[in-house]
Amino acid sequence: MRVLVLVAPGQGAQTPGFLTPWLDLPGAADRLAAWSDAIGLDLAHYGTQGDADAIRDTAVAQPLLVAAGLLSASALGDITPGAVAGHSVGEITAAAYAGVLTDDDALRFVRKRGLAMADAAAVTETGMAALLGGDPDVTVAHLEKLGLTPANVNGAGQIVAAGTLEQLAALAEDKPEGVRKVVALKVAGAFHTEHMAPAVAKLEEAAGDLTVADPRLTYVSNRDGKVVADGTEVISRLVGQVANPVRWDLCMDTFQELGVTALIEVCPGGTLTGLAKRALKGVKTLAVKTPDDLDAARTLVAEYS
Repeated sequence: MRVLVLVAPGQGAQTPGFLTPWLDLPGAADRLAAWSDAIGLDLAHYGTQGDADAIRDTAVAQPLLVAAGLLSASALGDITPGAVAGHSVGEITAAAYAGVLTDDDALRFVRKRGLAMADAAAVTETGMAALLGGDPDVTVAHLEKLGLTPANVNGAGQIVAAGTLEQLAALAEDKPEGVRKVVALKVAGAFHTEHMAPAVAKLEEAAGDLTVADPRLTYVSNRDGKVVADGTEVISRLVGQVANPVRWDLCMDTFQELGVTALIEVCPGGTLTGLAKRALKGVKTLAVKTPDDLDAARTLVAEYS
């Protein structure tokens, strides 16, 4: 049996100009313009001309990532992957692709998410850093000793710590045993921690405006790696997830249980593909970065789905 999973990356995957080549696809510029009007944010401008600082802004980065994911996923054609999942804000991309939300509702919701999380991040100077290598149990205990939260447990030897800038500075000076490297991430807050609690109430209110359907595809949740078949539960998890850790390691465990044999990461692909290469041995992977990758992705779809 061959099973394909389609995944969407989270914040930090964006780079200046990454949307530029996608606007040449038929209808892409019009779709992006309509989404921009709906959410009051010029996605084309930020995705083609915004510098690294501009697109690091949480309120900008999150809608950009969802828009890019939806554009690139639709460019693959009418496909039915065996499962879908997204990392952090990528869960909204996955929810839309699975039919839980319309594309328009997904963009409206992620715009509110980005603004709410940016407001929460402005209360205290916080950030995130990736730790590479080391034993997960040792690393988590060390982070907790420093007052940091293991906000993303990504598997494949990677945990992302989140907390105040002072706590992160202490981490840089005092790495957990076995950790090879600590890398600051291109994000503007301590996401998936208690620092994001103020955003949860705002998202609960925003969720009331959504039209929700049950997923038409197997949807794997960040909270615990479980498959969620109820649309209302998917939205509830999306709301709460902003203040709780991402367990991508458990998502990958579920991919293995589902018998996944191939994984495609939608634009801007690379991060989740890298994790899969290390954790999902024998699984064929492909990162969609530009439209030049679409032919290879369609070939993979035809072969593995």
